[in-house]
Amino acid sequence: MAELTINRLGHLGDGIADEGTLVPLSLPGEVVRGEVTGGRMEAPAIVTPSAERVAAPCRHFPACGGCGLQHGADGFVAGWKEGVVRAALTARKVAAEFRPIVTSPARSRRRAVLSGRRTKKGALVGFHARRSDTVIEVPECLLVTPAILAARETLIEMTRAGGSRKGEIAYTVTETRGGLDVAATGGKPMDPALNADLVRLAHAGRLARLSWNGEPVVTLTAPQVAFDGVAVTLPPGAFLQATVAGETALRNGVTQAVGAARQIADLFAGCGTFALPLSRRAQVHAVEGDGAMIAALDAGWRAGQDLHAVSGEVRDLFRRPLMAGDLKRFDAVVIDPPRAGAQAQVTELAASTVPVVAAVSCNPVSFARDAEILIAGGLRLDWVQVVDQFRWSPHVELVARFVRD
Repeated sequence: MAELTINRLGHLGDGIADEGTLVPLSLPGEVVRGEVTGGRMEAPAIVTPSAERVAAPCRHFPACGGCGLQHGADGFVAGWKEGVVRAALTARKVAAEFRPIVTSPARSRRRAVLSGRRTKKGALVGFHARRSDTVIEVPECLLVTPAILAARETLIEMTRAGGSRKGEIAYTVTETRGGLDVAATGGKPMDPALNADLVRLAHAGRLARLSWNGEPVVTLTAPQVAFDGVAVTLPPGAFLQATVAGETALRNGVTQAVGAARQIADLFAGCGTFALPLSRRAQVHAVEGDGAMIAALDAGWRAGQDLHAVSGEVRDLFRRPLMAGDLKRFDAVVIDPPRAGAQAQVTELAASTVPVVAAVSCNPVSFARDAEILIAGGLRLDWVQVVDQFRWSPHVELVARFVRD
């Protein structure tokens, strides 16, 4: 048995002792005791608790791995997430003004990936346990919306019908205005009997749409979402910000960042999260690598009212970034890349004359790298705002404004 003092939290939310040992479910300043194997203390006993330790609000914690930080007070977790961004920027010698963090409320996740497994007695659907393939049932989950939670019984029946004892089904579930959009992968190959079962279950569960292993099964209602009032029908499994509150905070930040710009490029535009609301005040060129998402964005724009022109372009911005010369016609650029960031595209932005960049990121490390490139190209980091829409997890998102002085 070892007794250790926790020095800080790592970027994945585990406590780190002075010796470098990783201790999950611990907080800075705590003294813990337990067995250490492979540099980890998996089951720490808390000898001296932190003043920031609280009773977890969810009865499924800590067995369920969907949350990793419910043992920390809300204020502590918010400060830690902002600190993760500050540390990443400091490592690149980048300074910034921070706006107050925005945290999404409980039971607000409108998009989640649930796991389904067949069992000897039937099936179960939930989230994985920490560092495990074991699926934990979560009938009282505090993360997802009530509509998603209520769909568990339908997903359990689907797992009985289409699951394999040797495999696992991943259900990407999105709450839309027309009902739940479910995209299942990892299930049995489709056959007439399974198709009939799935159609019946989709009707019984009042799903908007169901797809199975990438193929459509049934659409009962258009799975639409509204981006600041502009309705868009989502392609199956399409990316969507996890919470309405988080999307709103990011959109407000982007809108404030671009200011009075009248010609805007939206890079990694998705289905139009930012492009469509911005088109109320400016002309927007939306660029996205997924053709289905650009088609959905275009259809939403055509059905909208009082919107300026929105042009769409399907383009792999990792392999073919918009060049500095292509960017000179824009007053502002919005960029929301995946976790890896967008080094090639950011390099062209730095070499361009674009006066304002609104950056959205889900990875502080790649954001700090890209920020360093933009600053070297003559832009200044005006402000940063952390947006916590993955409550109780170590995941961090942000929106930031860069200006060219």
